[in-house]
Amino acid sequence: SLGTLFDEMARARGKTVLPDGAPEQGLYYRSDHLEFARAGVPVAWTRPGRQAMDMTVEALQDKRRDYGRNRYHRPSDTVQPDWDLRGMVEHLQIAFAVGWRLAQGGPFPTWNPGTEFKAKRDAMFAAPTPK
Repeated sequence: SLGTLFDEMARARGKTVLPDGAPEQGLYYRSDHLEFARAGVPVAWTRPGRQAMDMTVEALQDKRRDYGRNRYHRPSDTVQPDWDLRGMVEHLQIAFAVGWRLAQGGPFPTWNPGTEFKAKRDAMFAAPTPK
């Protein structure tokens, strides 16, 4: 259900949430939050957008490929002075708005029907069986 909340917060800021553009890469399952999901804790997994503020989609893809091949998880994987972080700020503002809504008593996150981690969550909150 966090996806619905992210959609709402993004739309309120004139942004659109898109589905994973490369699910075959299994990035969700290689992320740090996976153990929370396996334990039944609803988690949101977000990635930066596929559009850049001041460059073409192709140029952005080239930059991402270069970063992935040459810097990701290497000693050179540091913030660079030429990075434009405006988009990341917008991304974080949406994530903060989601967290704020939840902290103010917003809808408690749940797993959507049919998701593989829902049964674990449901079992955590199931009523105890009388003896």
